[in-house]
Amino acid sequence: MDETTQGFRADAPQGAAETDLERSEQMRIREAKLDALRAAGQDPFETVRFPATHHAADIVAGFAGMEGKPVAIAGRLLGKRGMGKASFGDLQDRSGRIQLFVKVDELGEDAYAEWLKLDLGDLVGVEGTAFRTNRGEISVRVARYTLLAKCLRPLPDKFKGLKDMDVRYRQRYLDLIVNPEVQETFQRRSRIVRTIRTYLDERGFLEVDTPMLSAIAGGAAARPFETHHNALDLDLFLRIAPELYLKRLIVGGFERVYELGRMFRNEGISIRHNPEFSMMEVYQAYTDYKGMMELAEGIVSACAQEVLGTTRIVYQGVDVDLTPPFARLTMRDAVLAHTGVDFDALDDAAARRLAAERGLDPLKAATRGEVMNLFFEEYVEAKLVQPTFIHDYPTEISPLTKKKPGRPDLTERFELFIVGREYGNAYSELNDPFDQRERFAAQAKRRAEGDEEAYQVDDDFLTALEYGMPPTGGLGIGIDRLVMLLTDSYSIRDVLLFPTMRPLPAGDAGREDGGEGPAEGREGVEGGNG
Repeated sequence: MDETTQGFRADAPQGAAETDLERSEQMRIREAKLDALRAAGQDPFETVRFPATHHAADIVAGFAGMEGKPVAIAGRLLGKRGMGKASFGDLQDRSGRIQLFVKVDELGEDAYAEWLKLDLGDLVGVEGTAFRTNRGEISVRVARYTLLAKCLRPLPDKFKGLKDMDVRYRQRYLDLIVNPEVQETFQRRSRIVRTIRTYLDERGFLEVDTPMLSAIAGGAAARPFETHHNALDLDLFLRIAPELYLKRLIVGGFERVYELGRMFRNEGISIRHNPEFSMMEVYQAYTDYKGMMELAEGIVSACAQEVLGTTRIVYQGVDVDLTPPFARLTMRDAVLAHTGVDFDALDDAAARRLAAERGLDPLKAATRGEVMNLFFEEYVEAKLVQPTFIHDYPTEISPLTKKKPGRPDLTERFELFIVGREYGNAYSELNDPFDQRERFAAQAKRRAEGDEEAYQVDDDFLTALEYGMPPTGGLGIGIDRLVMLLTDSYSIRDVLLFPTMRPLPAGDAGREDGGEGPAEGREGVEGGNG
């Protein structure tokens, strides 16, 4: 049996045993066509290149100067109409679709007969001339074509499309073929990332790379993924944040640095969380969290302007104005406004009693600051629709942040909230090595008591601080959530090309059970995914 043409089954999962009887009729027909081509010495998979000169969108946009001129384009055949001496087709490339017009007296009888045998999904290269049909549609009059690759599996019905979300996420390539709006989402994603880089580069920031494997999982409150280095016989962690490495570079004299890359957190999956996600972290010497506010709102508004042409957007039916400056509100004032509770008037014991009365998690409510944060998450966060910086976070939940002058119970930290979700986290970075050691010790105690998300002590980072780190502002922005916002996407899986999913059982082509259970851990730079 020729393994290049046999062994496929339209509804079989990868690795399943397959026989001729199990394969679909449509696939057998397509395989027979491929066999006939090979028997005639026309194996499409032997073609190595096609000299395309244009993309579909180029022809449409520049038609005034291209009418009647030769063009060569390549892409996937996604439509065929007519079976007489003339027929039409639709070719889709990375830029969009364009109509093809084919006539037997221009192509030749043999070539035209082979054209009619092509299947939807086949990849073809077309040479011809640009023209406009009698009905006014810009098209390509085909003079020659080349079959570049045979599509052996039938595409979804063009009228029904690909609606099954499980299939769309598992077979993203199929989603991209049949749902053009999905391609637009990921094109926007690339433009957003490019805009962030440009924005920072133009302001003197240096992009750097820091390790993804580390002996200590630091820089965030999250559970890490563990791995093992065989040659060194060393247990390592996939990074949960690049923060501690980037601040080492500030110590070394790089006054403005940033990194944009993948993070890994071994936590729950939800519409906002994926175990691996993209984040940008930036650090700037000689500024503070207020400077990071200006940087954050500048980045967000610049990305909106680049991909949407405006800073006034609609997300899931809600009007949002991303025009700077964004609102600023302390956590204490936000909680007071929405609950009537003034945490400045409470001590730890009174705050714990209040948490118990409200049914909040007592394990996360040991101090007044922790209770205030629980109140914020429970009663305030979802109500912050327009862009708002919530600042002055409790010290006990901000172990890497400078204390607020005159208020040692608070820190110079903010988080950015839009449509009820956190999009960024920033600090005036703690640069006092004695204070940092005490904070690490407190986190180590919590870790020993069973908090798997508590920070680990990083002695090398403490050593770096002892050489002196200048006053520094740091900011982290979740790229996936920003893309969700600017593409009006409901789920983080809609903006990840290949989201993490549970594998299907061998021999079972059914759907998985969804996999979007509750997320665990805090969100943003201090915890959570994406």
